[in-house]
Amino acid sequence: MFEASNVDVSYGKSRIIQNLSLSVESGSRTAILGRNGVGKTTFLKSAIGLLPVGAGKMTFDGRDITKMKPFRRSLAGMGYVPQGREIIPLLTVDENLELGAMGHKNVSAKERKEWVLEYFPALKIHMNRNGGVLSGGLQQQLAIARCLMGEPKMMLLDEPTEGIQPNVVMEIADTLKKIAEDTGISIVVVEQNLKFARRLARDYVIIQKGTVVAKGKMEELDQDTVKKYLSV
Repeated sequence: MFEASNVDVSYGKSRIIQNLSLSVESGSRTAILGRNGVGKTTFLKSAIGLLPVGAGKMTFDGRDITKMKPFRRSLAGMGYVPQGREIIPLLTVDENLELGAMGHKNVSAKERKEWVLEYFPALKIHMNRNGGVLSGGLQQQLAIARCLMGEPKMMLLDEPTEGIQPNVVMEIADTLKKIAEDTGISIVVVEQNLKFARRLARDYVIIQKGTVVAKGKMEELDQDTVKKYLSV
């Protein structure tokens, strides 16, 4: 479904991603792991088109998206949940959800909203409240629900557990897993919380110094690998 081949990405003159290659299968659940500052978020931003690729190639659903604008990637079926959630604080929950469907002409916002809220029922009683007054956990649910409004084929999530209570973290993991199993949506999550990643993901990729150093099935991620690449 998605493939990055020998990708380089830079901030100014600093190359952050170097010769990175990875693939995401349709319906898969992949965690991108690594210590702080190794390039995980940079890669995710390049995948959705927020940062340009300096070298290499990216494809999605068989199409070359290397130079494609972010809104066109969205229309092609790529969804993005940014770090920090980026809820529009003065818009209501309902309006934030509507925003997620904007520009997707074939999406019935009303029907899609009803579908999305079945996965996030806690949002139903807050539909007329401004997004900015919600708890961190509810804001994260809203951010994911907003992304789903655009009917993505693949979701890219950046640090979805940041600043959220542990019990809510596990609920979000279970909900994302159920969505993937029910719909076939591919999920790619950048995450520091290894417990969350193990709960959600089927596969893992570890990045160090901007390149892939380990990958495999999550159930096979052993403590030696964790200690070598993930322990602080």
